[in-house]
Amino acid sequence: MGSMSIWHWLIILITLAPMFPIGQVLKKAGFSPWWALLYMVPIFNLVALFVFAYSKWPNRA
Repeated sequence: MGSMSIWHWLIILITLAPMFPIGQVLKKAGFSPWWALLYMVPIFNLVALFVFAYSKWPNRA
């Protein structure tokens, strides 16, 4: 097997790039930013989306 080309690294970067902004939104909403890892797992990302959408959100003062 050869080394990874620049295109492989670019695809990995594009795939993993949304994890940081998703983590920031989750942190503002009161969730752990580690939930952003679930967006990479096919069925669990939908479950996490429903948990995030229908859970009780903290009140802003």
